[in-house]
Amino acid sequence: MQGMDHSQMQGMGSMQGMDHSQMQGMGSMQGMDHSQMQGTGSMQGMDHGDMQMQGGSAPADARDPHGYSGGYQLGVGQYAIGPHRSLHMADEHLFASVLVDRLEWVKGNESNAAAYEAQAWIGSSFNRLVIKAEGESERRKIHEARTELLWGHAIATYWDTQLGIRNDAGYGRPTRNWLAFGIQGLAPYWFEVDATGYIGTEGRTALRLSAEYELLITQRLILQPRIEANLYGKNDPEVGVGSGLSSGAVGLRLRYEFSRQFAPYIGIERYQTFGNTADMVRTAGGRSGETRFVAGVRMWF
Repeated sequence: MQGMDHSQMQGMGSMQGMDHSQMQGMGSMQGMDHSQMQGTGSMQGMDHGDMQMQGGSAPADARDPHGYSGGYQLGVGQYAIGPHRSLHMADEHLFASVLVDRLEWVKGNESNAAAYEAQAWIGSSFNRLVIKAEGESERRKIHEARTELLWGHAIATYWDTQLGIRNDAGYGRPTRNWLAFGIQGLAPYWFEVDATGYIGTEGRTALRLSAEYELLITQRLILQPRIEANLYGKNDPEVGVGSGLSSGAVGLRLRYEFSRQFAPYIGIERYQTFGNTADMVRTAGGRSGETRFVAGVRMWF
């Protein structure tokens, strides 16, 4: 497009040496003299012969072809940050967490106790050592306690299988040991689900199911519905449980998160025994069920 006379162009904005009086539209660009153009498009003196596009040999000082390692051999999932240090992918590191889901005072018609439920784990994204603990204390004595030591393995997004042992103990009651196997995770619509089966000595079997959901009223005020059920395969009068559906609880807890790690709450819960377990409780002079008021704190770190 050499030789263009800018005096013939109109309507294209201010360019040095251009006569806008002769320019009409944007299509007339005949006889343009590139030596007169200034501004963004100026590329005078460029020798395109010196330019090399894609292809050709790599420079002699190119980096190692196996990654940005500077010539150091790295294992799978590692990358170098210097000649003497390397980092691993996140799933190769160890992490740990402790969640105290319930640490509360419980007030009912026949109960005035403290209760707790906590879970701690340490491990990677795929394999973890998990400890679960739940119990109830009254008059400075732990009357009922469940402790589980589990190995957790991720099998899908949000889901872990768990395998390990469970120990039941408490003041004035015999100890029971179980083999535990189950699954824990986040179901569709954000329901937190925990289902664990147990095999004990003398042919005992059990199943524990629990689910909870967090409803955000605001970013800090959260309502948590929760349901729990316990089933046993045979009667065990020494610990006061019967076969079939033994006990269950349905509750609502309203908490306020001063931070994500610390949240006091209040709530209400209905505890009920069923079947043979309810018969045992009534025979001992107790009630088969009661409504409880709770107040406590939820925290994690």
